[in-house]
Amino acid sequence: MRVLAAMSGGVDSAVAAARAVDAGHDVVGVHLALSRAGGTLRAGSRGCCTVEDAMDARRAADRLGIPFYVWDFSERFRDDVIEDFVTEYSAGRTPNPCMRCNERIKFAAVLEKALDLGFDAVCTGHYAILRESATGGLELHRASDAAKDQSYVLGVLTAEQLAHTLFPLGETPSKALVRAEAEARGLTVAQKPDSHDICFIPDGDTRGWLAERVGAERGDVLDRSGAVVGSHEGAHAFTVGQRRGLALGVPASDGKPRFVLEVRPVSNTVVVGPKEALATAEIAGERFTWTGEAPPASDFACHVQIRAHAEPVPAHAMLGDGWVTVTPETPLDGVAPGQTAVLYDGTRVLGQFTIDRTVSAVAVGA
Repeated sequence: MRVLAAMSGGVDSAVAAARAVDAGHDVVGVHLALSRAGGTLRAGSRGCCTVEDAMDARRAADRLGIPFYVWDFSERFRDDVIEDFVTEYSAGRTPNPCMRCNERIKFAAVLEKALDLGFDAVCTGHYAILRESATGGLELHRASDAAKDQSYVLGVLTAEQLAHTLFPLGETPSKALVRAEAEARGLTVAQKPDSHDICFIPDGDTRGWLAERVGAERGDVLDRSGAVVGSHEGAHAFTVGQRRGLALGVPASDGKPRFVLEVRPVSNTVVVGPKEALATAEIAGERFTWTGEAPPASDFACHVQIRAHAEPVPAHAMLGDGWVTVTPETPLDGVAPGQTAVLYDGTRVLGQFTIDRTVSAVAVGA
């Protein structure tokens, strides 16, 4: 096949590209320029998609003997990922920019361009497994290495996208083996640190970054009864489950710490309460997609995962009136609107939805 290898400049994508070459494919490497800040440099393991990363990707492609290009997707990334992030936070939601990048950039814009150019598939360094279903389609499954599994952030992929995607690292038992392979191949990125944090906020100061773009306006902090118990300098700085940064002038009657339960941007208020009130008995969303084939019924058992590294929880899902409603067997902890819920059947990814509504497991008067 003609394969476009998305090369981030890290060890995973470099080894994935190498394995695609070994498999006999006609491979071309591409690095995505997602920022127009030309002087941007990576700081250790913070950030990604920088000038340094582009140079590392080029060196890896040269070592593999494959053509290499840099594609400028900075404008699309700004509109579809960064602006979406700001808009969601402004609406009191907690978005996942990595999900949006996979959904709208890496497996939408890039794959679309690759197919237009005559490529058969896009190859990435994600840790996930593709398997043929009983009906001949493709299913997305968890990676062999549970610690590196990235199936959660790939839950946005559709059947059409799976048909044109390769994940060469999915069956690898550990990241240590990938690094050892990179070392043996003479790839200079063999010991390069993994990136973390939000790539377009490399210093990790999300609160300060948002304050510059959204603005800070003083507002009230309320308890669950509606009584004012403190103030804040900007609702955008808070998310469900947060404890730090709360300036509460009225102590709780039980003396226990309080946590953010809800962010209300329209009234610029933040609602706090006891940790027990973070328990969530039900979640629902109307923006959903299926990864491969849709579930055979509108009422089915599954596992639900609400964060990239959270434990999956047994649950029951129902489809109806354009919504997906999921009831976990045990309450979920600290769920925020805007988060992504990914549904699994064993190791297989069924699909995902953006959480629009949550129901607390603890009544207001409790």
